[in-house]
Amino acid sequence: MLGKILLFPVMGPISGLMWIGEQIQERTDTEFDAQENLHKQLLSLQLSFDIGEISEEDFEEQEEELLLKIQALEEQAQLDAASLEDEEDEEDKQDEVEQTYFIAESENDKVLAEVLRGNNQYEDNENLVLSP
Repeated sequence: MLGKILLFPVMGPISGLMWIGEQIQERTDTEFDAQENLHKQLLSLQLSFDIGEISEEDFEEQEEELLLKIQALEEQAQLDAASLEDEEDEEDKQDEVEQTYFIAESENDKVLAEVLRGNNQYEDNENLVLSP
C-alpha cells in the first residue's frame, strides 16, 4: 500500500495512458466488429436470396438497410479521421508559428552580434581613414 502511494506520481500518468489506450482499442474493436458483422449479414442475406428462402422485395429492402448502415459507419470513420487530421494540422501550425518566432529571435541575435563585432573592429582601428 505504501509502495503504491509513493509510486503514484510516476505510475498514475502511466496507468492513465494505459486506460486511454484500452478505451481506444475497445472502440476500434467494436467499430470493426460492427462493420464486419454487417458485411456478414449482407452475405447471409445474399445466400438466402440465392437459395430462394426470401423474396426479391424482402431482399432489396433488407439489403438497402444493411448498405445504409455500412455507409453510415464508413462516413463516421471518415469524419473521425478528418477530425484527427484537423487537430494534427492545428498542432503543426502552432509548431510552425513557434518555430518561426524562434528563428526570428535567432536571426535577430546574429544581427546584433555582427553589429557589435563590427563596432569593435572600428574601435580598434581609430586611425583608419575611409575614402569615398
